[in-house]
Parts: sequence; C-alpha cells; structure tokens
Amino acid sequence: MFQTVSDWFWWDRIWLPCNYTWDDLENSEGTGSVSQYQLFITLPLALFFMPLRYVFERVVAIPVARAMGIRSKVRLKASVNPVLEDFYISCSKRPSQTEVYGLAKKINRTSIQVERWFRRRRNQDRPAVMKKFQESCWRFIFYLGALVGGVAVLYDKPWFHDVWEVWVGYPKQEVLTSQYWYYILELSFYWSLLFSIASDVRRKDFNVQVVHHLATIFLLNFSWSVKYIRVGTLTLLVHDVSDILLEAAKMCSYAEWKKSCNALFILFAVVFVISRLIIFPFWIIYATVVYPLYYCPRFFLYYFFNMLMFTLQFLHLYWTYLIFRMVKKVISGNMSGDDRSDKEEEESEGNEEPRLTNGDGKQRILNGQHER
Repeated sequence: MFQTVSDWFWWDRIWLPCNYTWDDLENSEGTGSVSQYQLFITLPLALFFMPLRYVFERVVAIPVARAMGIRSKVRLKASVNPVLEDFYISCSKRPSQTEVYGLAKKINRTSIQVERWFRRRRNQDRPAVMKKFQESCWRFIFYLGALVGGVAVLYDKPWFHDVWEVWVGYPKQEVLTSQYWYYILELSFYWSLLFSIASDVRRKDFNVQVVHHLATIFLLNFSWSVKYIRVGTLTLLVHDVSDILLEAAKMCSYAEWKKSCNALFILFAVVFVISRLIIFPFWIIYATVVYPLYYCPRFFLYYFFNMLMFTLQFLHLYWTYLIFRMVKKVISGNMSGDDRSDKEEEESEGNEEPRLTNGDGKQRILNGQHER
C-alpha cells in the first residue's frame, strides 16, 4: 500500500516536464543520480545537530557571552501562593486594577505586593538573556559557515553569474557532490530548528517562524527531488547572507553594545532589503516564473514550486515591516532589543506605586512615569 501511494505521489506526469520520466533522469550519464530518498539522511543529522548545539551553547557560547559582558542575572522568585498561581495560570498573567484589588483583599495582602508577585512570576517564565545569546550565537556560527560553504560551492558555477543557466539542460543537469552536501547540511539545520522551536525562546512571530521553516523544508526537498537544485542553491545563499548580520546584531544587543548593535542592525536591514526584496523576487523568483516557459510548457510542479516561493516572499514582506519598525526605533534612539520577544520587567523600588494594567493588558504606571 505504501508503495502504491508513493508511486502515485511521485507520478512523473506531475513532477517532470516535457514527457520525461524518472528513469530518464536516473539513466542519464554524467548527471549524477538524484532521488528523494537521498534526503532521508537529513533527519538523523538533524537529531545530531541538537546535542551538538547543546554542547556548543555551553562550551563556546557561554564563554563568549561572558567575554562580552553578559552575566546570568539572579531573579527573585515569586513566593508560593496557590490563589495567585491559580489566577495566573487560568485567568490572566496581567490582572487589571480591579482584579489586583480583589486578589489583594482575598489573600490579605496589599495591591503593591500582589503586583510584585505577578511581576516576579512573569519574569520566571521569560527566557534569560544568556539563553537568547546562546541561541543567536549558534545560529550565527551556522549561517557564517553555510555562507562560506555556499560561496565555495557556487562561485565558479555559471548560474551563479547568469541566472539563465539555471535551466540550461534541465532536467538532465549535472549534480555535484558539493551541491549534495550543501543541501544536506542546510536541510538538516532547518529540520533541527523545527524540532527545537518549542523549547527555544518563544517569539511573537512564533507561527510565522513555523510556516517559514516548513516552507523552506518543502522547498529544499522538492527542489532536490525534481532537480530544481540550481535554484535551490541560489535561494539558500540569498537567505544566509542577511541572517548572519541579524544574529550578530542580536548578540550585541544582549551584551548591551548599543553602537555595535545599531550599526549591525542598519547594515542587516540594508542587506535584507537588497537580498530578500530585490534579488530574491526580481532574479530568483523571476527565473522560476518566466524562464522555464522558454524551455517547456507549464506543468504541475511549475505552479506548486512557485506557490512555495511566493509564500517565502510574503514572509519576507512581513519581516520587512518588523525590521522597519526596529529601524525607526534605532533612528529615534529607542532601540531596546528584539521587538519579537518580551522584555524582563524590573523590580519596583520600596514604596513605588504599583504597576497595573487595564483590562486589555496594556501596561501602565500609575505615577505617570514612562512605560518600561
């Protein structure tokens, strides 16, 4: 039954153009054998990446963080209080002013003490700066290595300089060992990111990240299986070049190197716009939408692959919106870290008025100070 489903799914009329069959590709001399089953090795490699990352974050990332001045901050834990804990879990992490007064009366505490308890309890759930730095350091090292490896693989290839070459000889194109391992390592890394996303620092764009990882994994798998490999290698390279700068800027932000962070982030924004909003749509997507029509009629893969490419481009537009928001903060001098993650709240001093929230959850400070 599994073989029947597999044969139906990989029907050559769906995935291959111009009356080609899978046998034509496998029997073509000098092109290198390509099969969807060759990518199964990425799953065990992804599982290998996870303990490798664990070791890296503790052996390399922590010493680097300390050298940059980051220290693990001791957080004051909220005292054990079943009434407040039950409200925190089942009702709201940010009670309104009326709810604070009611809880204070119920447990015979002051409103300030109740607010302080909720503030400490929220901080317990927030990831530490050290954990954020470790994640960024791991991604920075991988993207840097991937960029260097990608340039080494592609710099002397004709389609690196002329995107028309992407389709010359398709689908009977030569597949090199270097291309294979470039795909394997990148795909394994994205599988590992998907596997660990639940335990990583949860960002406000969590769902978008999941969609991005899934779209990338599908693109890599299908582009390899149907020999869209040249397009795939160019797409990987375009994405890696800006990701390095982003992770470097985040590392500087966590270390509170404000000038370096701002400079790197502005550079990242420029590179992101050039690579994701100019090169990717007007060179790479254009090459997958227009150029194939010069070689063969439209077929199912043409529509399916381009749908995934446009999904990625839509995510690029969404992230560009977030980036411009951050750039605005940099220019106005209000840059305060990653806009996608919650920031730790500071402890109140002595008899300072309680920090409360309205029913919609928007933070306010009753004494008229700015929001932290």
